[in-house]
Amino acid sequence: MLAFDSSPPPPHEETVKHAPHGNESYMALVWRRLRRSWTGMMGLILVGLLIIMAIFADFFAPMDPKATDVGFAPPQMMSVHDKDGNLVWPRVYALGDSEELDPVTFQPIVGPDYDNPRVLGFFVKGAEYRLLGLIPANRHFFGTVGGEPVHFLGTDKFGRDVLSRAIIGSRISLMIALTVVFIVTIVGTTVGMVSGYFGGSFDVWVQRFVELVLAFPQLPLYLALTSLIPITAPTNVFLAFVIFVMSALGWAQMSREVRGKTLALARIDYVRAAMAVGATDRRIIFQHIFPNVMSHVIVAVTLHIPSVVLLESFLGFLGFAVKPPLISWGLMLQDTANYSVIGTYPWILAPVGFVLVTVFAFNALGDGLRDAVDPY
Repeated sequence: MLAFDSSPPPPHEETVKHAPHGNESYMALVWRRLRRSWTGMMGLILVGLLIIMAIFADFFAPMDPKATDVGFAPPQMMSVHDKDGNLVWPRVYALGDSEELDPVTFQPIVGPDYDNPRVLGFFVKGAEYRLLGLIPANRHFFGTVGGEPVHFLGTDKFGRDVLSRAIIGSRISLMIALTVVFIVTIVGTTVGMVSGYFGGSFDVWVQRFVELVLAFPQLPLYLALTSLIPITAPTNVFLAFVIFVMSALGWAQMSREVRGKTLALARIDYVRAAMAVGATDRRIIFQHIFPNVMSHVIVAVTLHIPSVVLLESFLGFLGFAVKPPLISWGLMLQDTANYSVIGTYPWILAPVGFVLVTVFAFNALGDGLRDAVDPY
């Protein structure tokens, strides 16, 4: 006899599982790949912090960048101990002359003034400023509770706080870099796409002009063009002229790169199909070709910003980028022109650290994006 199993049939199990990322958009896929790159994420975080610092520079600067104190004062070290060695709230001690004399020079020995500590704190009152240029404020992210001067990176030859000036200077340096790259991206991308799409004699003449721009020795031309504007010109005019010169000499390389991508895209089937149905050249360029070159443009932008920051620092060091009363990292580095000054007061090289961090941040972000924008 046959035995029949009277137990109920097992429940139907779902055998098809949906891929967790099957319906992801392109941007979501790029973001997921970028998160896997620790250098890219580090660069993204640093870039975000630099932009926030530049926007709210007056808030993060502990002192007024124009206030003067003792010239070439060394950096003040933070301490959590009082003069008796007891553990206390973080504070700094200003340098002062002690009662002891140097046995060789018979000059008073300079040391920390433990009798007058300057207690540190967050969101303290200090120099007045206008937040975002509009809102009157006097709160600073960190500083001394009593409003006394504090110099974490020392002072320059005029006694101005180096840290505060470097934070304020990030606003001008990053503004120049971002503005130049924005203009270069628009001009270079447009010229490259139009030249690569139309081709023929138009492309030949455009590329000869691009090669002419690329053939110029840029550094002598920068110095020659920036020296044309009078020294007595207003700071806004001088700054606008510097941005114009950097943009006029920087768009050609971006144009050459975008043209190469456009030449390949112009032969793809969907572009030929758009031509066959009578789409206008403007529609094909900006709605079919432009979205496909954007990934390359974004990476090129993040890698071009560090070069502009370095160029501004170099020209500012030579005195051809920013004029006082504006502050930039390159302008601050003018104090390092004398080797004896560097050897005696090495803390005036602090703006170099800001430049290095900025260059590393954008390069790391660019490398991460370069791997993430081509997820397939």
